[in-house]
Amino acid sequence: MATSTTKKSQPDVDPFAALESLRAALDDAGIVFPSLRVDPASPDLKLIELGRVRADVAVRLAGALRRGDRE
Repeated sequence: MATSTTKKSQPDVDPFAALESLRAALDDAGIVFPSLRVDPASPDLKLIELGRVRADVAVRLAGALRRGDRE
């Protein structure tokens, strides 16, 4: 029996709006990713490039993610 594969539909989200939303949330947590940007090499995929961060920033990000909306 053949199975059909369907491409999961992704919501149509503007990558620039997503970038600004992420930047604002990170800013609220006191976290800065200097290289945060929309990936220009893959416009169809709408990727956000996070880039590299220092170890102390990674620890702060992990803590912010663990806390979630509990603050």
